[in-house]
Amino acid sequence: MQSENKTDNAKTMGPASAGSIFDLGETVTRALTGLVLTGLVLLVCSEALLRGGFNYSLGFAKELTGYCVVLLTFLGAALALRHGALFRVHFLYEALGDRARAWLRCLFVLVAFALCLILAWKTKDLTLSSFSRGKFAPTVLHTPLWIPQIVPPAGFLVIGFFLIEQFLLAFRKIKESD
Repeated sequence: MQSENKTDNAKTMGPASAGSIFDLGETVTRALTGLVLTGLVLLVCSEALLRGGFNYSLGFAKELTGYCVVLLTFLGAALALRHGALFRVHFLYEALGDRARAWLRCLFVLVAFALCLILAWKTKDLTLSSFSRGKFAPTVLHTPLWIPQIVPPAGFLVIGFFLIEQFLLAFRKIKESD
C-alpha cells in the first residue's frame, strides 16, 4: 500500500525541476507536440478516408507526414530526457554510489550537450545553405527546403535546453552530498 502511494505521488509530481523556465519549456514543448500529433493524425486519417472512400489522394500527405514525424522525434526525445525515460544501462549505473552517479551524470550531460551544440551548428549550416541557394523540395508542395531543414537544429537546441536542466539537477545532487 505504501509503495503504491509513492508511485502515485511520483506520477502526479512529474520530473524534478531546476526552475520555472524549464517547466515553461516543457509546457511549450508539450503543446507543440500535441498540435503536431493532432495534425498528423488528422492528415493521415483524411488521406486514408479519401483514398479508401473516394479513390482520391491529397498528394502532399506523404511529404507533410515525414516532416511531422521528424519534428515529433526531436520533441519526444526532449520530453523523454526531461522525464528520465531514455534508455540507460542500469546494472552498471546502479552499482555506483550516489556521488559517483551524480558525477557520471554530469559528465554524460556535458558530452551530450556538446554533441547537441555541434549537431545544431552543422545542421544550421545545411539550412542556411538551402535558404541562400533557394532550394526547393522536388515534391507536390515544392516546399522551400530550409523549412523542414530548420527542424534538426531547433530540435537539437530543445534537447540541449533540457540537458542544461539535467546538468543543474545533477550538480545540485553533488552539492547536497558534500
